[in-house]
Amino acid sequence: MALPLSFEFFPPKTPEGAAKLRAARHQLYAARPQFCSVTYGAGGSTQAGTVATVGDILAEGVPAAAHFSCIGATRERVRRQLAELQAMGVRRLVALRGDLPSGYGLGGEFTYASDLVAFIRAEFGAAFHIEVAAYPEMHPQARSPQADLQAFAAKVRAGADSAITQYFFNTDAYFRFVDEAYALGVDVPIVPGIMPITNASQLLRFSDACGAEIPRWIRLRLQSFGDDVASIRAFGLEVVTDLCDQLRTAGVPGLHFYTMNQAEPTLAILQRLGMLETA
Repeated sequence: MALPLSFEFFPPKTPEGAAKLRAARHQLYAARPQFCSVTYGAGGSTQAGTVATVGDILAEGVPAAAHFSCIGATRERVRRQLAELQAMGVRRLVALRGDLPSGYGLGGEFTYASDLVAFIRAEFGAAFHIEVAAYPEMHPQARSPQADLQAFAAKVRAGADSAITQYFFNTDAYFRFVDEAYALGVDVPIVPGIMPITNASQLLRFSDACGAEIPRWIRLRLQSFGDDVASIRAFGLEVVTDLCDQLRTAGVPGLHFYTMNQAEPTLAILQRLGMLETA
């Protein structure tokens, strides 16, 4: 049986970006994804774009998961938005607390993602498959690894069906997180998030912001290539393919690719893994 795959996109901001994303999606559909997810900006700043992109994916005959954050939201607004997504045919959500925009007070009626998960379950029953986020190397705002693990367990107890991790390059961090979650009674699939390496400065910036650890040997190698894009991409393809191969061999429940709205880097990894034919 083929390993389930899923792909994440972000809402494009221009007509050109929308056209490029449409082309990338159609290339990636060759891998037969279980679903494609669409991100949601801080404070719901890309909500219209998220909904429009989700609608496009559904119209293309592929299951779509809408990211859904709850910071600053009221129960009534969340109820209305979820009903709209349900009417569109959305059956899968990625439920998140959401990042606080700069200068934005907490506000709203939801404090944690677990509150949102519990609300969705209470209001909509089993209408949605609920994904939640997991952080093998700890959420950057968590007090401690133990507190972060407890927060994750709370989301699952509130009704989450499965989880997608922040990307990582150290498989030990992922396997330890899964083992510790299981020890707390968490038995839902925890799907590793995969970030293809195509741009060194962008990856370093993203990783510093989200708390993803880049092992020193990878960081130094990337820095040594300077502006040599071809070498960065060749090295990145080798590193991430090996990461995915280790995860697949260990029996992970799937792979979730952060595509950055590009098809080629993800397809190159899947090609190397021999997964395009079997997907």
